[in-house]
Amino acid sequence: MSTRRTLFTVIGIGLIAAVTVGLYLFQPWRLFTTVTVDEAPIVAVDGAPPPVIAEGILLSHEHDTSGTVQLQRTSEGTIVLRIVDLKTSDGPALRVWLTDQPVIVDDWHNFDDGNHIDLGSLKGNEGNQNYELPAGTDLSTVKSVSIWCERFQVSFGAATLNPA
Repeated sequence: MSTRRTLFTVIGIGLIAAVTVGLYLFQPWRLFTTVTVDEAPIVAVDGAPPPVIAEGILLSHEHDTSGTVQLQRTSEGTIVLRIVDLKTSDGPALRVWLTDQPVIVDDWHNFDDGNHIDLGSLKGNEGNQNYELPAGTDLSTVKSVSIWCERFQVSFGAATLNPA
């Protein structure tokens, strides 16, 4: 009987550990959460919108994703990625990446195959957001934007950047 009790104890502890790790990794409650961000658009000193350098439409990959992206040059000369009307799933460790990879409709794993510029954590899974690019970013190598899940190495959605 003692061996049986020990076996059930070990199995119980193992199950608790597996559930805890699973909850930490997958964070299933995020399927039901929404973080909305509404950052103001970038405006020039004269109140006009800044020139758009490149733009694209977000396509769904691992999760339904929609919205538009624009690279804008401010009057100070900095470049900002503006994401407009974003809608995607909330998820663990979501990042905003500029990449040198093409957007392939049914392939959401290719963005970590080349170079990328990590603009930081996704501020919210819905709304309008601005991300300043690092000074000296070489835009000639940038082809796309990806909402990238670091934890599972997949793109939630991505947009090809087309010159404006």
